[in-house]
Amino acid sequence: MIRYWDLESKAKMVVEAIPHVKSAAIGLFVGVGSRHEKPHLAGASHFIEHMLFKGTESRSAREIAESFESMGGQLNAFTSKEYTCLYARTLDEDIYKAMEIVFDMLFNSSFTGKDFATEKDVVSEEINMYEDAPDELIHDVFMSQLWRGNSMGSPILGTLDSVAGFDRDEIYSFYRYSYQPSNLVIAIAGNVDPERIREKVDAYLASRSRDEVAFRMERPQPYVPFMQMVDKETEQVQLCLGVAGLSYHDESRFTLNVLNSILGGGISSRLFQSIREEQGLAYAVYSAPSNYSDTGSFAVFVGTGPHKVGRFFEELHKELERFLKEGVSGEEIVRTQHLIKSSMYLGLESVINRMTRLGKSVLMYGKVIDLEESIERIFAVRQDMVLDLAKKMLAEQELSMAAIGSAEVLPSVEQEFSRWWRPPGRTAI
Repeated sequence: MIRYWDLESKAKMVVEAIPHVKSAAIGLFVGVGSRHEKPHLAGASHFIEHMLFKGTESRSAREIAESFESMGGQLNAFTSKEYTCLYARTLDEDIYKAMEIVFDMLFNSSFTGKDFATEKDVVSEEINMYEDAPDELIHDVFMSQLWRGNSMGSPILGTLDSVAGFDRDEIYSFYRYSYQPSNLVIAIAGNVDPERIREKVDAYLASRSRDEVAFRMERPQPYVPFMQMVDKETEQVQLCLGVAGLSYHDESRFTLNVLNSILGGGISSRLFQSIREEQGLAYAVYSAPSNYSDTGSFAVFVGTGPHKVGRFFEELHKELERFLKEGVSGEEIVRTQHLIKSSMYLGLESVINRMTRLGKSVLMYGKVIDLEESIERIFAVRQDMVLDLAKKMLAEQELSMAAIGSAEVLPSVEQEFSRWWRPPGRTAI
């Protein structure tokens, strides 16, 4: 049973009662992420996420950690481009204790000067660690060029310079402005009583401000096509080739899910089978869409040896051309539809997955999206719909590329890419 409320505090709340389990999960989704930050505050939303764990007026960081360990529960958080989520999972009997702690963390974090300075060092080391993982860094390199000049292209972690320049009072002010009930979705799933849960939440929010939260955002315009090369000593060359994609409001997003799964979304996908299994050109190769409220991207990612770059581009070009000329088979469509359906249903085995699906649904669409409705939309996708979308995204748009590799290798990467996709005379951004 799923219950949804627009609370008097202006927060939104969704609860799924699952009587047959012995656990429960709560997620507090705040509508603030890296795209809402000014340039000098790049990484502020992620930094605030860290500070939530550093203690409140009534609890130290150690007491928060020990409280969850004593319950055998889990406590974590993450930040994305458009929202931040603080979440916890416990036994059903402990969910009310967990709720009291996470609401305290969400609204009453103290941001002491000492903790603020310490966490700047911690986040800086997290950025350094990320910089040392080129297979992760390539995503940010591509996004930074795709949405150049817009905060959508800023890294979620921020930069070493932006984090070093954080002022405690300014970050705290950003936190107090963003973390309001009007900007909050509470999602809970598990063995709970929805009415009792709502009473508790209403009590936690009763004294909070009911001010509206509004960020000034420009819809990002993709700067394409481009080639962006990053000189870094690596054993492999990391490549990302992509185009502008769809927002999560676009009706074609279900078709895109099917397209992606067939092209490069799993081990039976065309790219995995041809580039890894048949040609041995890579260990990891995949495609992935990214969907946001007003924009998106679609890209192919691969890590390959410097001497295999030319063969990879040739094989990728061949597979994309085959996809655009021949389309997909009915068998591929049916297999993919059942794969996506299975993945959706298997995800329901976890209360955290259920909670996350509900929270994101309300945050993005302002309502609970029925799972069966989504599955019906997937099964409504036809062969011609996939081919039409592929032509719109992969034929009408020119591919852009980001690459990470050594200075000795990058010129050949640019040359090989230009051989297959860049018309003569086109310059790289």
